[in-house]
Amino acid sequence: MARYGKETRRPPEQVLERALAFFGPGGLGMTVEAQDECSIRLGGGSGYVVVQALLCDSGRTSVTLETREWDAQAVRFLEIL
Repeated sequence: MARYGKETRRPPEQVLERALAFFGPGGLGMTVEAQDECSIRLGGGSGYVVVQALLCDSGRTSVTLETREWDAQAVRFLEIL
């Protein structure tokens, strides 16, 4: 398991929408296992990705990705976010 993070100016809702588009059925083909207002968990193969997006006091969004077996893709997602 690995954990990655960054801050962005995008709102949390948009971060999660982009995560679904990137990792989900229309992107890398992962299945949505759980989703709420601040996170989404997707699974595929023998691994998973959890994306959490929280609004900070600064107005920026803190994005944290936890992953197993999808490290390169998680890093790529954060690069293009």
